[in-house]
Amino acid sequence: MKKTLIAALVLGIAPSAYASNTDSLSPWYLGAGVGINDFEPNCDSKSMKVCGDDSGVAWDVFGGYLLNEHFAFELGYRDLNSADWTDYSDKVNDVSVDGISFGINTFWPIDEKWHFSVEAGAFAYNLDNDSQDYDYSDDGVSPYFGAGLGYQFTKQLSLLAKYRRYENLGEIDSVNFDFESNYWGLILSYRFGDAPAPAKPAPTPAPMPVALDSDKDGVTDNLDKCTNTPITHKVDRNGCTIYQDKRVRMAINAKFDNDSAVIKPVSYNEIEKLAKFMQKYPKAQVQISGHASNVGSASYNLTLSQQRADAVAAMLSERYGIDASRVSAKGYGITQPLMEGSSPEANAVNRRIEAEVIGSHKEAVLK
Repeated sequence: MKKTLIAALVLGIAPSAYASNTDSLSPWYLGAGVGINDFEPNCDSKSMKVCGDDSGVAWDVFGGYLLNEHFAFELGYRDLNSADWTDYSDKVNDVSVDGISFGINTFWPIDEKWHFSVEAGAFAYNLDNDSQDYDYSDDGVSPYFGAGLGYQFTKQLSLLAKYRRYENLGEIDSVNFDFESNYWGLILSYRFGDAPAPAKPAPTPAPMPVALDSDKDGVTDNLDKCTNTPITHKVDRNGCTIYQDKRVRMAINAKFDNDSAVIKPVSYNEIEKLAKFMQKYPKAQVQISGHASNVGSASYNLTLSQQRADAVAAMLSERYGIDASRVSAKGYGITQPLMEGSSPEANAVNRRIEAEVIGSHKEAVLK
């Protein structure tokens, strides 16, 4: 039975599992422990006349394999020492316990040096009476569990204060006992591999030569294709000004006498301003809108407003050289008055020409 159990335990920790390894250390480690083990024989049993010493020095050795930074398998040998007592036939019992252990150990860091440990597993024990009065033995599997507090001296070496509890160590009816056991001890473990060497300081790089930026635009002269960019302009990766399209609008108000399509001289300056604006922005288009006062029939006023719009469009083309394809003219008659009614004031306001220029031009983007 014991050989079968040991074989199963060895297969259980075969290195098919992957161990987390963030440095050059191996997932394998060895350890040894020493402490005090206290058996709990049933002293109230009728078969026990005198209870003797049920505690002594216990020790163990073990090997482990880290699955990751928190979990490990451990396989080891443990000697729990012995307990002795005298029964009512004055025969001495001196029972010793040792065996093979297999368990899972967990590690939970408290800070960089301290960690908490919890373990559980099975203890394949062998129990023998070492006295001359009796000849009996027992073997079996006892569950155990434990907890401890550890201190990490280095990446490889740690010390752990441990408590373990063993249950049901032997149940022999002929001598009427059933042991439990409590263990307190210190465990030292060593992890194989090379501890990471202290990091070497990076060599100080030689200072890079300072590249010139003559126009202070953020692009060095060796990459700058526009070397005289104004300092207030945003530039692209070639050092050239970034432009954006900007829409512009302008309106004028040309005046006419009553029942007339002749532009009044007082409006020439307005039309000239419009022409200069069109010359400044050669892609701009202009819409000339003609309007009439509410005097006479609506159809007549519609014709009159169209004639007034055409007169302004003609002046732009003939006097100022604005291409006719950039100018459109439309009459609206009395349909869009600025002031309702046919009073002299309303007629003067409504008898007008409006021009709306819609276009765009390239404008530098500023920082």
